[in-house]
Amino acid sequence: MLIKTLKLETSFLKHKMIKHWITAFRLRTLPLAFSCIIMGSALANYYGVFRFTIFILALLTTLSLQILANLANDYGDTQHGVDDDARIGPDRVMQQGLLSTKQMQTAMWIFVGFSSICGVSLIIVGVGEKLYSSGLIMAFLGLGAIAAAVKYTMGKNPYGYAGLGDVFVFLFFGLIGVSGTFYLHGLFLPGQILLPATTIGLLSVGVLNINNMRDREQDKIHGKYTLVVKIGSKNARIYHIIIIVLSAIILTWFTWEFIIAGYRFFFFVIYPIILFQSIRIAKTKNDAALDPHLKVLALSTFLLSVLYWISLVL
Repeated sequence: MLIKTLKLETSFLKHKMIKHWITAFRLRTLPLAFSCIIMGSALANYYGVFRFTIFILALLTTLSLQILANLANDYGDTQHGVDDDARIGPDRVMQQGLLSTKQMQTAMWIFVGFSSICGVSLIIVGVGEKLYSSGLIMAFLGLGAIAAAVKYTMGKNPYGYAGLGDVFVFLFFGLIGVSGTFYLHGLFLPGQILLPATTIGLLSVGVLNINNMRDREQDKIHGKYTLVVKIGSKNARIYHIIIIVLSAIILTWFTWEFIIAGYRFFFFVIYPIILFQSIRIAKTKNDAALDPHLKVLALSTFLLSVLYWISLVL
């Protein structure tokens, strides 16, 4: 009876620990992270250079990098005191004492290793004979992605605390994410690919902007000077509408100029949702009420990339 009871308790503890790690991984952020890979691969498919192996390896690399960024964010904000009992968004595992500092550090090293293995595999398969030219450039960008994932909130001078988060998100979730994925498929990069890359980058910045508007008061108290803290709540809402509208204009322009397909504007069915949501955000006075909008824009960006792929193959 005692052995049976101990087994049940052990099983319960393991179940709770798994649940804590799933919470720490922040799975709801993954669709947004995948959007740049899907868009880059969709364009590669349209240009006739799509490779399934590259698509899978890119998804795995992005998955590991995003989880690493989420773990580092949980660790860094807790260490700097930003994540406390007064935070508005979802509770963090270190803030609640559900995972220890050592456990989080170990997990981060594991995902540094996993993202490195996936990234190196992606580069080797992608660049082939260009390993010592293009491969070195892609490796440099990969190391930059790992550094960006960790340094957002960790260390003595995290760039997220200096208002540079928008810039890095735009680069790695947009320009580098989409164009880098396209390049690894086909080993060439038309300049116009930077246009849809800009669209995904702007929408990703929009997600971060909602997050930072929600956390503005707590960030300001704890010295986390995000762009929202610097420009204020009203200007942050204007900024949000500008980047959303700009993302639609740029993708429409690219599609009109460079895409020849019967259903090329099919993707636009998702934009009324995004634009309507932006208006609601602009009218919302309570920062705490912004949290649900974060998930909506993240999923909308993911659906946009999927619908764009569909519009290119119909």
